[in-house]
Amino acid sequence: MNYPNIVKGSFINRPNRFIAYVQILTGKAAGKTVVCHVKNTGRCKELLLPGVTVLLQYHPEASVLGRKTEYSLIGVYKEREEDILLINMDSQAPNLAAYEWVLGSPAIREVKREVTYGQSRFDLAFQLIEKDGSGNMTDIPAFMEVKGVTLEEHNHALFPDAPTIRGVKHIEELIHAKKDGYEAYLLFVIQMKGMTRFSPNGKTHPEFKEALKKASSAGVHILAYDCQVTENSMTVDQPVPVFID
Repeated sequence: MNYPNIVKGSFINRPNRFIAYVQILTGKAAGKTVVCHVKNTGRCKELLLPGVTVLLQYHPEASVLGRKTEYSLIGVYKEREEDILLINMDSQAPNLAAYEWVLGSPAIREVKREVTYGQSRFDLAFQLIEKDGSGNMTDIPAFMEVKGVTLEEHNHALFPDAPTIRGVKHIEELIHAKKDGYEAYLLFVIQMKGMTRFSPNGKTHPEFKEALKKASSAGVHILAYDCQVTENSMTVDQPVPVFID
């Protein structure tokens, strides 16, 4: 998961979910104030504060592609009491990073993206290679839904940062797939390093937490992984303990 043409900027404001005003700090356009596409429609109020340093991807082909903006906001340096934490904010990055991660597993094959199942569409579908009761190798069909996590409190990763009816629906669909004989996974891609645990954000959306409990009881695999994040890349890295209650 790599980004070309990255520059730093100073965040000014965000008049709506889709755009932000940023003053560029590095590169040929340093000093210029630009309108950026925000690649995350979540609230991100704890991240996008006036004056924080953000990462922008410059799109030199913007006019050719018909883009309204030449820059996309993809990352932020969150200033904490003890340090500064680099967080990838691109809501499209977790799916691609998860796809790359799953492709690297020797126990998985035939990986596909955006697969329709019944009235549902899952982020990933693949075949798990496992031994059956007789010791023979067999393929087990599986689905995976991916959620990106950008909210943290004292190294505790939380999802969601705003109520998500769509997220609850995805969990219910995974439960149905599990009942139909598929393996089902919900992967939380934590878009930063240094987190000691992951939990559903019951204060923000209690229904999501209850749905996650139901899914876990139904046999849906609940996974959380952190990421190695640089200014121009993001890679799924290590498992993070999941605490649902």
